[in-house]
Amino acid sequence: MKWDAPATVELAREHGLSEEEFERILSDLGRVPNLTELGIFAALWSEHCSYKSSRVHLKKFPTRGPRVIQGPGENAGVVDLGQGWVTVFKMESHNHPSFIEPYQGAATGVGGILRDVFTMGARPVMILDSLRFGSLDAPRMPHLVDGVVRGIGDYGNCVGVPTVGGEVDFHPSYNGNILVNAMCVGVARGDGIFYGRASGPGNRVVYLGSKTGRDGIHGATMASDVFDETASAKRPTVQVGDPFTEKLLIECCLELMGKGLVVGIQDMGAAGLTSSAFEMAARAGCGLTLDLSRVPARERGMTPYELMLSESQERMVLVVTPDNVAPVLEVCGRWGLDAVEVGTVIPEPEVVARFEGRQAFRLPLAPLVDDAPRYDRPWVEPAPAAAVTLPNLRDREWAADLREMLASPVFASSRPVWQQYDQSVGASTVIGPGADAALQLIEGTNIGLAATTDCNALACSLDPFNGAAQAVAEAVRNLACVGAEPVGVTDCLNFGSPENPGVMGQFVAAVDGLAEACRAFEVPVVSGNVSFYNETSGTAIVPTPTVGMVGIVPGVRHRPRSHWHLGDAIYLLGPLEGELGGSRYLQIVLGLEAGPVPAVDYDGERRIAAVARDLVRLGLAAAKDLSDGGLAVAAVEMSGGTVGCKLSLPASTSPVRVLFGEWRVGFALATPVAMEPALERACEGLPLTRLGVAGGTKMVVTLGRKTVLEASISELAALSEKGLGWLSEA
Repeated sequence: MKWDAPATVELAREHGLSEEEFERILSDLGRVPNLTELGIFAALWSEHCSYKSSRVHLKKFPTRGPRVIQGPGENAGVVDLGQGWVTVFKMESHNHPSFIEPYQGAATGVGGILRDVFTMGARPVMILDSLRFGSLDAPRMPHLVDGVVRGIGDYGNCVGVPTVGGEVDFHPSYNGNILVNAMCVGVARGDGIFYGRASGPGNRVVYLGSKTGRDGIHGATMASDVFDETASAKRPTVQVGDPFTEKLLIECCLELMGKGLVVGIQDMGAAGLTSSAFEMAARAGCGLTLDLSRVPARERGMTPYELMLSESQERMVLVVTPDNVAPVLEVCGRWGLDAVEVGTVIPEPEVVARFEGRQAFRLPLAPLVDDAPRYDRPWVEPAPAAAVTLPNLRDREWAADLREMLASPVFASSRPVWQQYDQSVGASTVIGPGADAALQLIEGTNIGLAATTDCNALACSLDPFNGAAQAVAEAVRNLACVGAEPVGVTDCLNFGSPENPGVMGQFVAAVDGLAEACRAFEVPVVSGNVSFYNETSGTAIVPTPTVGMVGIVPGVRHRPRSHWHLGDAIYLLGPLEGELGGSRYLQIVLGLEAGPVPAVDYDGERRIAAVARDLVRLGLAAAKDLSDGGLAVAAVEMSGGTVGCKLSLPASTSPVRVLFGEWRVGFALATPVAMEPALERACEGLPLTRLGVAGGTKMVVTLGRKTVLEASISELAALSEKGLGWLSEA
């Protein structure tokens, strides 16, 4: 069908628009749109671009704070770090493309989130990835895991930005919809931030980067729809990335911005030239004229419809003054990148495009951006997680239970994943993958920039409110383990179809939980992403509201350690016993996905995390937060697989709740014996238990005078290392 053919209600349905939305388009325009205009409406009104089902709820997030420079609404959030430095960060999903074509889907997800950060004027310094896969025996799952891991590694390594953290989890609900959430953190000088605004009538619009092809067309609308058995037929909508061009694009854009040659800048992400043109114009309250015949095309015969909706990667839109067009083109040419003047900023609030001498479309901004549909969809409050009657857990083989947990993919070491990533490029990484949080030094300073991602989707499936709030609390604890204070949050909210009232109820509860926790910890949400329609043939994923949190260490004096050393004293800071509701022990050992998930003890979390943070900063202790798997799993991780421990529990305690209980406000601490008095003074007034000492080759746990767990520490660590070991050989 020709690009200028009149649209019909049938075509609107094919583009993911409802009949009511098509009628609204007719009313907004006062005429029938052509096919290109219909495609533009479909892209900008898609869930992926318009957030039409979530905006009413996202307003609940706290978005302001003393350090916040830019909150939601731009390409990424910006937070002040001090000494004239800021951090720019965001998390995005690339779930649907990664399920269809895992290598390119994951690679282009990394490329897209890099552009969100450097388009603000910041140099990307770290990448983190939060990955969710289904059962490893599910169809295509090993292929999906391998493709995603290679795609992330190849793209990040080639671009030269270290991948330093993240998480990997497994659950059968992801069999038909894996999740690939990528987070990028960058740094910039506070006076060097740029925005995606097409301001200044008379200024010129410059296209920069790779040529436009037919890959990625309908990517935004595909990401706003459910999958069925025909998912593989959507393969052409997956973009193809070129990390070497991305590297050139980063350096070129940073040079242009550093020389003051740019008025506004935005990457061509979801919906390609459509989103960048209309969103930049709307933010500035101006309009644009475009000559689509001048857009560099990779293929012959491309139409305005294809040129506007292609999601080909590594492309940017710049707004520059007329006098700076020539210098901009000169810099771009020196970097070997295509750069072409393709339009002009106009005062009228509309975008007008011509193609081969004819008008391709003329569309007002308001109906497409600010006045796009907003839905307060029906939702049903999630039922509370039912309490479970547990069997007798008094005299079990606790070592066997621990082995079963560590052999599960859930506790598989992510080493085979992150060893494929370069963590040291840039030479500023202090702590990389495998720790609770990543830590980097800002060049030329002793400021530490930390980041982590977290979400226990199992807990969120049982109780979306408390599960989401607990994700924020754990992220705070993760940062404390490297001595960092939280300064900002980004999120990636992954759910099924918002048209399902049950799913929408999960979303509302999770947003409320996140909002409550962020207010309680005084950590603003400055950026984020919503990914709906993660379901296949009516089966939705479990709610997965992933939290990305950034923290600051004002002065890094040493490298925080995550393992204990021979002879260290081992303490537990916080309650001795945890809760079993929603725990991994119930899920893996007893086969029960059951609650309840406890509410967050905000006062206790704040006080205990603050002390743990100080202990780490002063070098008094190594710290490990007690999350998935509880104390027993944390002990194996802190051992490094080499140094065992002897732990003594009071006879009055429940071994299962001490060893495998979760949701406690606490940390495992390891400190040299000589520093014990200082540690105990620092923890005065807080629950603190001396558990034992690090040493030997075994993990030995006694309850009173009875040994309840004894196992080789190297054997336990090997079980975890084996889980994803096949990736190293793939």
